[in-house]
Amino acid sequence: MRFSCSVKRGKICQNKRGVIFLGDYDMKSSMTKSATPPMDIEALATQAGMRMTDQRRVIASVLSQADDHPDVEEVYRRASERDAGISIATVYRTVRLFEEAGILTRHDFGDGRARYEPVADDHHDHLIDIQSGKVIEFTNEEIERLQAEVAKKLGYKLVDHRLELYGVPLEKAPKK
Repeated sequence: MRFSCSVKRGKICQNKRGVIFLGDYDMKSSMTKSATPPMDIEALATQAGMRMTDQRRVIASVLSQADDHPDVEEVYRRASERDAGISIATVYRTVRLFEEAGILTRHDFGDGRARYEPVADDHHDHLIDIQSGKVIEFTNEEIERLQAEVAKKLGYKLVDHRLELYGVPLEKAPKK
């Protein structure tokens, strides 16, 4: 699927996955999104040599279909709706195995719980609403350029980074 959006000062564009493109300058931003289904965590786990029990398959499916960054308790809630025999301990162990295999990324967004998402092929950063806990994924080429520039000025080549912004919603302007 291919789509593009015009990003202008003060404007944002959000794709279906929730990745937001922002900018402080006029630019034409386009992204090619693959027509493949959500990441198949079960297939990745099998490729990594994991034995996939029925319960691990359910947990993998829940994580593959998540469009948020669930913590283990939320994964457990969703998985137990599909299979009441899944225990919270099984979810903890399975999530840890997926993380150790490089299939999941663990995040600590400052709310006291580890949150997870599949390891992404595309780079993105996060904006966390500290009031609601909502996590917004976004990309911004200007931020990426500035980070590389800072590293270079300090005598480094940037090889990776993780950017997490924490904020509260701007108050809405009163209607006239």
